[in-house]
Amino acid sequence: MLDREGFRPNVGIILLNARNQVFWGKRLRTHSWQFPQGGIKHGETPEQAMFRELHEEVGLTQQHVRIVARTRDWLRYEVPDHYIRREARGHYKGQKQIWFLLQLTGHDSDLNLRATDHPEFDAWRWNDYWVPLEAVIEFKRDVYQMALSELARFLPRSQGQHQNRYLRAGLRGREGTPRSPYGAVDRSAHAQDVAAEASATSKDLDPS
Repeated sequence: MLDREGFRPNVGIILLNARNQVFWGKRLRTHSWQFPQGGIKHGETPEQAMFRELHEEVGLTQQHVRIVARTRDWLRYEVPDHYIRREARGHYKGQKQIWFLLQLTGHDSDLNLRATDHPEFDAWRWNDYWVPLEAVIEFKRDVYQMALSELARFLPRSQGQHQNRYLRAGLRGREGTPRSPYGAVDRSAHAQDVAAEASATSKDLDPS
């Protein structure tokens, strides 16, 4: 399912633990690391696709997480031709994504990379929020920068006041918001509205 410009609708997931570290997955049989992501099927909303992909790629369900915020607009990246199947070249251009910021309300032991017969990752770890972009395949790096920078203002207060090396260096924005070490990116007011709505419904998402 492509739009008129040749972009396939997709969702990306930034999953936080209680220390505001993020799930960082190693792609199967590669040296690339990335966040969970996947396509939106016909008839699905971005949120429905996000929960489906969350289960397929890391084994979590809606009961294991809380929605903190999401990006306002589609974030797009183009896929180089040599990564595109020959028959798709000329009409498939890349992905357009809505990114969700989630907080894990369950336990590390709830994660399962083998939840389906077609795993995406063969290893994972918790990483500081500002992930190393050099570990990400090059054509996705700008989207990662934009998603992380837009959603950073909604990071919950972490347990143990965990701070990554950028925050210890004093990279904080207004009212304590962590500032992106990647550079300035426009922030989304819509993400704040979604965060407020998600907070109002968090009791339904939190099993406790």
